Amino acid sequence: MGNLDLWLAVEKTDPAHVRPITGKAYQGTSPKPHYLVRKATETFGPCGIGWGFTVDERIEDGAMIEPGFFERMHIAKVKVWYKWGEARGEVEHIGGTPFSGRRKDGKIFTDEDAPKKSVTDALVKALSMIGFAGDIFMGRYDDSKYVSDLKREIADAGAPDLISSEQVAELHDIIGKIGKPDAEKNFMAYFKIENLGDLPARDFGRAVSAIKAKVPRS
Repeated sequence: MGNLDLWLAVEKTDPAHVRPITGKAYQGTSPKPHYLVRKATETFGPCGIGWGFTVDERIEDGAMIEPGFFERMHIAKVKVWYKWGEARGEVEHIGGTPFSGRRKDGKIFTDEDAPKKSVTDALVKALSMIGFAGDIFMGRYDDSKYVSDLKREIADAGAPDLISSEQVAELHDIIGKIGKPDAEKNFMAYFKIENLGDLPARDFGRAVSAIKAKVPRS
């Protein structure tokens, strides 16, 4: 087993499951956390069996807003454990979120979701240590060509199997028996395809039944 086998298996991030970074002084892209949770489950097994995590959290003082009044920060240290082959691994990372303080408009705030945000941030960062969303954290998402090629790769991998040439001929023959010049055009419009050969193999049986129902009885 190579040192990069796990990394290479999980580093690519589906562009459909990313979002722009907001509320920060910098710009960029981040993976959707639950997408990584699902990907970890696909890779290691159900959470709690093939992988999981523990949380160590605390609240501490941040910047002083005025004498005797400090911003409060929620800090979460997340340790991720996982099974890979016969081995068990652990990685950990830290996340932090303002828990209470004063906003720019002068209003005092307490963010009840701060613990969740800190844990989520730390979990994503911990998973990145073993390769999850590696393409994002290595800056490859800054390259529009990389993202475009990745979209095409994922689309091709998810494309359904198409009917065979023999099945195309069978469809053409049955459609011809309907006896209407626009029958084939209507068929393709119904199945949202541009050619008979674009019909997914899984739809062939349903398509044949639908066409035969329209063939005039002799």
